[in-house]
Amino acid sequence: MHYCDYTATLPPDNPHRRYHDHEYGYPIAEDDRLFERLVFEINQAGLSWTTILNKADNLRRAYDHFAIERVAAYGEADVARLLADAGIIRNRRKIEATIHNARVICGLQAAHGSFRAWLDAQECPDKAAWVKLFKKTFNFTGGEITGEFLMSCGYLAGAHRRDCPVYGKILAVRPRWLTGGR
Repeated sequence: MHYCDYTATLPPDNPHRRYHDHEYGYPIAEDDRLFERLVFEINQAGLSWTTILNKADNLRRAYDHFAIERVAAYGEADVARLLADAGIIRNRRKIEATIHNARVICGLQAAHGSFRAWLDAQECPDKAAWVKLFKKTFNFTGGEITGEFLMSCGYLAGAHRRDCPVYGKILAVRPRWLTGGR
């Protein structure tokens, strides 16, 4: 079942429905929000998306609302703090990948002006090219994590079916997204 079909059966206040209708597939301009979405996808690996939606506020709080420079400055005391926080996903590899990736994004910001500008500058014709780039650039970003991250923030098509009402809203915001362009 496609996510659009699943969420259509849910009440408007359901976390999946809110995410589907207001976030999933929409372009994200702010670097901290892009980083947040990447961290959510990394944390979802091996877990359900429901778990991430239910822990989203705790993750934001624990990671300083995904302020990239702050997370990039985390040290061992922060890793220990995060590992002890029952409100988040307490996986050392995911926590260390988050910190590492924040540092990488700081470098991308310095070189390209923003994480978003770096993403926009990439010449990746398909998911396979994106996955190769992300594996080379970031930690803990395999095919599913990379694909879902890119789909969730408008870089790959497929977040919504063409007959989904949200598809038209996204098309109005970013028409080239759905036709293969960025």
